[in-house]
Amino acid sequence: MNTALSWIKAYVPDLECSAQEYSDAMTLSGTKVEGYEVLDKNLEKIVVGQIKKIERHPDADKLIICQVDVGTEMIQIVTGAPNVKEGDKVPVVLDGGKVAGGHDGSPLPENGIKIKKGKLRGVESFGMMCSIEELGSSRDMYPDAPENGIYILKKDAPVGADAVELLGLRDVVFEYEITSNRVDCYSVLGIAREAAATFRKEFKAPVVRVIGNEENINDYLSVEVRDNELCPRYCARMVKNIKLGPSPEWMQRRLAASGIRPINNIVDITNYVMEEYGQPMHAFDYDLLAKHQIIVQRANDGEAFQTLDGQMRTLDSSILMICDGEKPVGIAGIMGGENSKITDDVKTMVFEAACFDGTNIRLSAKRLGLRTDASGKFEKGLDPNNAEAAINRACQLIEELGCGEVVGGMIDHYPVKKEERKVAFDPNYINQLLGTDLSEEQMLSYFGSLEFKYDEETKQLIIPTFRQDIERGADVAEEVARFFGYDNIPTTLPSGEATTGKLSYKLRIEEIAKNIAEFCGFSQAMTYSFESPKVFDKLLIPEDSALRNTVTILNPLGEDYSIMKTTPLNGMLTALSTNYNRRNKNVRLYEIANIYLPKALPMTELPEERTQFTLGMYGEGDFFTMKGVVEEFFDKAGLHKKISYDPNAGKSFLHPGRQANIMYRGKAVGYLGEVHPAVTDNYAIGERVYVAVIDMPFIVEYASFDRKYTGIAKYPAVTRDISMLMKKDILVGQIEEIIEKKGGKLVESYQLFDLYEGSQIAQGYKSVAYSIVFRASDHTLEDKEVNTSMDKILKALEGFGITLRK
Repeated sequence: MNTALSWIKAYVPDLECSAQEYSDAMTLSGTKVEGYEVLDKNLEKIVVGQIKKIERHPDADKLIICQVDVGTEMIQIVTGAPNVKEGDKVPVVLDGGKVAGGHDGSPLPENGIKIKKGKLRGVESFGMMCSIEELGSSRDMYPDAPENGIYILKKDAPVGADAVELLGLRDVVFEYEITSNRVDCYSVLGIAREAAATFRKEFKAPVVRVIGNEENINDYLSVEVRDNELCPRYCARMVKNIKLGPSPEWMQRRLAASGIRPINNIVDITNYVMEEYGQPMHAFDYDLLAKHQIIVQRANDGEAFQTLDGQMRTLDSSILMICDGEKPVGIAGIMGGENSKITDDVKTMVFEAACFDGTNIRLSAKRLGLRTDASGKFEKGLDPNNAEAAINRACQLIEELGCGEVVGGMIDHYPVKKEERKVAFDPNYINQLLGTDLSEEQMLSYFGSLEFKYDEETKQLIIPTFRQDIERGADVAEEVARFFGYDNIPTTLPSGEATTGKLSYKLRIEEIAKNIAEFCGFSQAMTYSFESPKVFDKLLIPEDSALRNTVTILNPLGEDYSIMKTTPLNGMLTALSTNYNRRNKNVRLYEIANIYLPKALPMTELPEERTQFTLGMYGEGDFFTMKGVVEEFFDKAGLHKKISYDPNAGKSFLHPGRQANIMYRGKAVGYLGEVHPAVTDNYAIGERVYVAVIDMPFIVEYASFDRKYTGIAKYPAVTRDISMLMKKDILVGQIEEIIEKKGGKLVESYQLFDLYEGSQIAQGYKSVAYSIVFRASDHTLEDKEVNTSMDKILKALEGFGITLRK
């Protein structure tokens, strides 16, 4: 939806604001302005000039020398325009002025073109006469402009006057994004009404007078509607003694600003009223209507019909048609027919203003592949009460502009009138909903601008039928919010009988742990918090270990349940043992439970309860499988800094060569490894067992739910593989640290894909192979960039005594 500011000001005459102020205020009040175009941008020092004398250029056949009166002086202008003659009045840009663009209609430069005095083939020129394209416009907006040449102003144009203003270019065209529920804003009057309410100005709608002679339209025409559901209202009026011609300039300018090319007075009036009232109209040649009848009915399946665009359309029974006494003459709400179009020979014309079912129009237009300005408005669901005002407005313009004689009366098929809706007005509810403290009078002042009426006795607002979006109290509150200003509504806490609940931060982290474990095939286990003091011997825990400092239960069920556990391993290994002895293969279990660490013995206060995330498995999988599960959990918990591993964990219950502390920010936050064979024997498990224990309080401290979006890579990656020979005591974590640090930002990822120890490798050594992926986010990598990074990586590896395998 496009409108010119001058058109809005015709109905809000006191509106004074800049284009940006208008755009901002309208957007904040709910009528979103997508953008605007200043028509007089880069037009400076342009006046009306009259050509007094024309002489041929002495040194150029295609140039002429004009003496031009610009009101204050006579200036000389050299031009090559072929269409000017003595006495013509033209727009003239004076020395130092600016025009919007060139005469060829090419894209307008951002800052326009400055005009300076100079010489053309040795003859001085002190300005320039302008084509319509040089004024930033086009022949679509000014149909009378020549295709190539200077724009000729009307003879009554005052010499020396502002030519830009005279041409109607001191204006701004706004483009709006209108939501489908605000069908009233698909009209200039609707936008103007919103502008009046937004700026607290008076809205003055055009005064529509019912025009007509002493005759009666019913003596000329009959209308029959055979489907009231698809056509709830149909209005028809007649005009005879039609006089076709151009519409007045002000109408042409307003239509062109809305993106509609002026054609002639009759067509322009129908388009003008469609834009002004948001009510599409159609005109038929009365003499081409068989039997002088209009019948509104559904089409027949397979029926063919030629529309105004010359295309044959195949119809079906779902499509509503406008017919005469013998044949279809138009597709209702979409496009008229070739067989009844208005031609230059028209003498008598029938005006149609109707309301059609919006859903049917949308589906019909889609089925036919024919969407028009009219169908775009009808499909939103128009107000049937608007049709009468629109058709009367069109007839008024016809008579005022001398286009014809309006026949008296109107045929109006309107079996079920649409009534105004009543909505309860409760200021307390509105204030409570919005968090405001507005008075009843202040709220009612907003409604007055919107043409809402108020019944003080019933405390109800009477909503005009053009506001189909107002149905309930919340809609009324939205109107208050819009015009009070969303930016003025204070921040308040929500109120209610119950507060909105959600998981605590700690429980959200634990939920991630559960999801990761279950995704990786682990089943949840639940073990006792009470244990036997003998578990420390089964786990090979030294006598001086702090884990043996336990909370003793005063009245235990027995020795096997006499202390509170200080490690989760006994419960996990017991559960795995039970599964193994019941011949379950490939068992994976997890548990999230507390351990209990006394702060002092004997106890003087409650022990510290620390939640542990414990994983245990046997069967398929190995140490690296468990390591992968741990790293997946850390990644999903938002611990963005890479974790590391310390092989010197010193856990007596784990295999001495297959264990590690999990390190994060220099702290041990857990451990993982293969259970010591002696411990697995103590639990009667005949397979290798792998466990991981993560201390959840550390995780909760460092976890984050913040995520940074990274788009899909635009540029290709480069992959390099390296195979290295190194001592067995060098950890792959050290290798990865070198790759990350020395590879820099170009390293996107790396993958360990081979680890070999055997007869082909010297004793005490191992072969390790990595695939490294390089990628830049802003360009395609060149070999030299990748080679530079690889050289840094290889040089750092050499410092560890690592060599590349040949």
